[in-house]
Amino acid sequence: MAAGPTILETVQELAKDNGGSQFGSQSVSGLSDGLKKSLQQLVNSHPIMLFMKGSPESPKCGFSQKVVDILKKEKVKIGSFDILTDNEVREGLKKFSNWPTYPQLYCKGELLGGCDIIIAMHDSGELGEVLRDHGIDIIDSETGKSEPDGHKGGIVQSSGLSAALSERIRGLINSGPVMLFMKGKPDEPRCGFSRKVVDILKQENVKFESFDILSDDEVRQGIKVYSNWSSYPQLYIKGELIGGSDIVLEMQKSGELQKVLAEKGVSSSETLEDHLKRVINSSPVMLFMKGTVDSPKCGFSSKVVNSLKEEGVEFGSFDILSDDVVRQGLKTYSNWPTFPQLYYKGELIGGCDIVLELRNNGELKVTLSE
Repeated sequence: MAAGPTILETVQELAKDNGGSQFGSQSVSGLSDGLKKSLQQLVNSHPIMLFMKGSPESPKCGFSQKVVDILKKEKVKIGSFDILTDNEVREGLKKFSNWPTYPQLYCKGELLGGCDIIIAMHDSGELGEVLRDHGIDIIDSETGKSEPDGHKGGIVQSSGLSAALSERIRGLINSGPVMLFMKGKPDEPRCGFSRKVVDILKQENVKFESFDILSDDEVRQGIKVYSNWSSYPQLYIKGELIGGSDIVLEMQKSGELQKVLAEKGVSSSETLEDHLKRVINSSPVMLFMKGTVDSPKCGFSSKVVNSLKEEGVEFGSFDILSDDVVRQGLKTYSNWPTFPQLYYKGELIGGCDIVLELRNNGELKVTLSE
């Protein structure tokens, strides 16, 4: 598991830094509503969907050929679309997915990436795990039919658990009104599907507990049987299984998630604005940056950190790459579209250019101590 989960996170971060977001909430500029609908239907037309040059039987480029070969090795049935046959789809999907090249591989509507990403996921074993965890049928190479592995449409056939394990799982499910079984932790999800549900719960301002199924394989396998649900993440509200990322996303979009939460007496913890105010005021001098003080993830953040250190200013920091709700919300809250952002006593000072100008003029330390 060392390399695998970080690959999907890298793909998502690249897309976000290029101005995109996940499909459920994205605003795609330059595309008509009709084309967006058509692209969404194409992406969702098969559990595994490959947009490629040529067809699986006759790929028209080496990168498409490599991805087809890998999927054959993974023994999964795929749908495909030859982007050479439709230039509108070819150009439109680049904007829709915020991914500029082909091939593009999707798993249940979620972009996994292009050729290099798929090779890396396959080599690390993550690709097979993603496919298994999302109930993708394995095809028997001789018969061409799905192997009877107990999975169908995300459902597994219950085969019984020990009383001790059942009791442990029941206790975990009921350890909080809202309980999420996920890969990783809320502040460090290890797969895009888990990140999606975490973001949704944060957007709904719901306090929730979580369990990292990567840390305990007995629980990981046991809950699949207990819940009769084969994939992760799994969201429970008051002990009742709600579903995985696709279901939770659809429920949020339709308003049903809020309705279920209200019916079960689960109230929002705090508004997004209140949350942002609390984080901003957690330190007199507060820096929202990419990465950490010890390991900045962009040059602009690094410059601001160095400027504050050179001036001997004590400051708190928040890695906006770790929380997309804060990252996007703060842009609106501050009416400032970029990062880093520096605050003093709850008031925005500015970004990298302003901080450097204040330092060069000898005004930075004075401004942050008034």
